Amino acid sequence: MSHSIQFSIKLSYEQYLDFYKGYADSVLVRANDGRKIQFPAEILKPYLTPQGINGVFIIHFDNRNKYKSLQKIA
Repeated sequence: MSHSIQFSIKLSYEQYLDFYKGYADSVLVRANDGRKIQFPAEILKPYLTPQGINGVFIIHFDNRNKYKSLQKIA
C-alpha cells in the first residue's frame, strides 16, 4: 500500500544551487500534517524556475517508504 504526504516549499534559485553544487543533498520540510520529511533535493529539479521552487507538492511513497513520485498541486 502506497501513501502520500503534502507539503509546501519555498526555495530561492540561489538556495537550490547550494544543493546542485553539492553543499547538501537532501531537503528537510515539514509536511502539512506536521511530520518532518527528508528527501533527495534532485527530485525538485524539474520544478526549478529562475525564481526558485515555490509551491505545494505531494510526494508519493511505495509500501516500503521508498520515493515513488512528486506532483506539484499549487
